[in-house]
Amino acid sequence: MQLAYSELQPEMHAESGRRKKAQKIIRVLEHHLGREDLKDLVVLDLGCSTGFIADELAKAGGQVVGIDIDEPGLVAASKRFGNAVAFLCTDGSALPFPDNSVDIVVFNQIYEHVVDPDAVMDEIRRILSPTGVAYLGLGNRLQVIEPHYGLPLLSWLPYGLADRYMRAAGKGEKYYERFRTRPGLRKLCHGLRIWDYTYTVLCEPERFGADDMVPGRLATAPPAFWKALAPIIPTYIWLGTKEGPAPAGGPTRFPPTPFQL
Repeated sequence: MQLAYSELQPEMHAESGRRKKAQKIIRVLEHHLGREDLKDLVVLDLGCSTGFIADELAKAGGQVVGIDIDEPGLVAASKRFGNAVAFLCTDGSALPFPDNSVDIVVFNQIYEHVVDPDAVMDEIRRILSPTGVAYLGLGNRLQVIEPHYGLPLLSWLPYGLADRYMRAAGKGEKYYERFRTRPGLRKLCHGLRIWDYTYTVLCEPERFGADDMVPGRLATAPPAFWKALAPIIPTYIWLGTKEGPAPAGGPTRFPPTPFQL
């Protein structure tokens, strides 16, 4: 994870936006688990930064640990939420948890900042309990507008050209983020059974708190519309399990789709 990321990206301090993202995560998890809360579940927020999402997970009943290497973000998080959440400064590729000990891992919009995301995913698989679930919010390299800098097609470019594009646009000296395409993300998640919630969420944005992903005029778009956009959808929402059961929530317009990696 990028050091002091909260000082580079003001969005990490945008409380209302971060809490809204948390509600989407919580609603998807509750649907998958068939629960109305996360009470008594051990929850790891991996890449917690300033702690707003971790705080919402705790409010939903989880026993939450937030992990990051963003020291300024962790200081701010501990100051505000330290009574409800345990925050640790440690590397995601060497997590201080026993095997099979965590019920929920949230790994949301983080992998592109990590030096070795495959090593982090190895750790997620190691610590996840047999019936646990990993919430994976995974950015797509082929998204049209790069989310951190707002530049069209930035993540499509070879990295040297992306650096030049950043400098020309006055956004910085180097493009550090390393997104993957959908096939690369499937490889990243090998060893897990994946339930693809992407289209489930996009087809019912109000139900899953995802109107930040879906413009109002598209809120009733049919599933076929979203499937057609699959190669360039900005973020995939996947839930990974080792051997957990199928989603236990109620019917949806587009049921979560399983695939084994």
